[in-house]
Amino acid sequence: MNTRSVAEQGRGQARRAANSTAMEAGARAGFGARGVIYVLVGALALQIAFSGGGKQADRGGAIAEIAEKPFGKVLLWLLGIALVGMALWRLSEAFFGQVGPDGDKPAKRAMAAGRFLFYSSVAYSVLSFAAGDSSSGGGSSDQQSQDVTAKVLGWPGGQWLVGIGGVAVACAGIWIAVRAIMRKYHKHLKMAEMSQKVRRAVDFTGVFGGTARGTVFATAGGFAVAAAVKHEPGKSKGMDDTLRSFTETPVGPWLLVVIALGLVAFGVFSWFNARYRKV
Repeated sequence: MNTRSVAEQGRGQARRAANSTAMEAGARAGFGARGVIYVLVGALALQIAFSGGGKQADRGGAIAEIAEKPFGKVLLWLLGIALVGMALWRLSEAFFGQVGPDGDKPAKRAMAAGRFLFYSSVAYSVLSFAAGDSSSGGGSSDQQSQDVTAKVLGWPGGQWLVGIGGVAVACAGIWIAVRAIMRKYHKHLKMAEMSQKVRRAVDFTGVFGGTARGTVFATAGGFAVAAAVKHEPGKSKGMDDTLRSFTETPVGPWLLVVIALGLVAFGVFSWFNARYRKV
């Protein structure tokens, strides 16, 4: 057997693994895990809106909240493993393309690769926290954001890098919200298998949740741009401080209430993805 035949056989085995039942189960478990995190972040944000204090409303806060529950460490291990499944599924999309007629485009593959890196990082932080490293998964997103911003601002051209990064995050947030409003997620879901009642619930949680999530990203990107313009790392905010900033608007905490409910809705939408996503 020549080298080319061996390579083709290897690619064939990899593609079969990417399309396997185990990979599908991993992807669906990953969507379920993502839903848990967003529902908890939304619930923590609601506590902030109504009490003015509360625990940090970000991934670290959600992980810490789970850890405090009975069998919390076991739940964190399960959550982390599910997120590994999500990361591996995104990696398979990067190599072999997504489901659908345009899933093989280079841009789609690049986005899948980026999502693989993101979910790998999230899975690592959750599993590290479950293994006893409380400084990993449970760290403050605000402090991490400010530390990274301060470091980059110290580089030559650092202000430009932070500014460009902030603009990119803000644009990503707008893109997320617009796609949600346009219901672009329909093409990724098995809509024909849904009852009319389920379809309405999917559209409500998809549009409301996606718009809220996009708003949080866009706002965080705006704060990063402000940090770059003023050369002040403290202007940069993670998810927790970004959510708290919504209480400083003329409508007071009610905007945060709407955003928090939207994040809960996105979590529920993730659970619908776990059931109906085309994998």
